Amino acid sequence: MTRAARRLVVCLDNSGYELALERRKIYVALPDAKAERLGHLRVIDESGEDYLFPKECFAPVSFPQSLRRAIIQAA
Repeated sequence: MTRAARRLVVCLDNSGYELALERRKIYVALPDAKAERLGHLRVIDESGEDYLFPKECFAPVSFPQSLRRAIIQAA
């Protein structure tokens, strides 16, 4: 999987996932077409592992390419 396929999302609602997600924090979402068809996103959480979370918990965010690369590299 290429890093370019990853995208950035911000957590809007962590209800039920308080230990795994922080509201208003930016996360890296990994591509997973099957999960998206089922209404979920594959997100790297606080543990550093990727898990499925409901899509409605997140909103996409956009940054200039250089900042986006730095955020993904740091994740």
